[in-house]
Amino acid sequence: MEENRTDRKLVRDLMKVGVVTCLPDTPLADLVGVFLEGDVEAVAVLNTDRHCLGIVTQDDLLEAYIAGDYAGLQAGDLLREEIPRVPPDIPLEAAAQIMRDRHVRVVYQMHHAGGWEYPAAVLTYRHFLRHMAAQSGLDDLSDLGLQAKRELPLDSFIRRRDTARRKASGPDKMEDG
Repeated sequence: MEENRTDRKLVRDLMKVGVVTCLPDTPLADLVGVFLEGDVEAVAVLNTDRHCLGIVTQDDLLEAYIAGDYAGLQAGDLLREEIPRVPPDIPLEAAAQIMRDRHVRVVYQMHHAGGWEYPAAVLTYRHFLRHMAAQSGLDDLSDLGLQAKRELPLDSFIRRRDTARRKASGPDKMEDG
């Protein structure tokens, strides 16, 4: 029996909105920490204007390790300019096939604004594995896809602003609300 097209999951249903990023001058040690703490496949490297220059993947880090002389390297030294991407409205199976054919473990949905391009969402092998686990009742995917619950942009701004103010005022200074 043929699967109903409206029942098919699309890339946008599984992609994670929000991408881990760094600047080109991020030291390798800090970059490795980002990979380990965030359990990520790749990090997008943005310039100070938030334009995406490329990505650094786990494979790139492994190549630096194999070369042996990685002390002093920065994200910009390791980045690959080609950013693997897929459109959000193709079936997941097609995206998985594209990833396998291109030998990449991560793809992005890119956003264009004001002449700049940056990654807005990411899809990795891990997302496919979680989807498989969810079909068996072992995982909840409510944090993925365009329907995932997210903090409103204004709330996010206020939270970041208040955190920055607290850090700037120091531990012994108290600010009135």
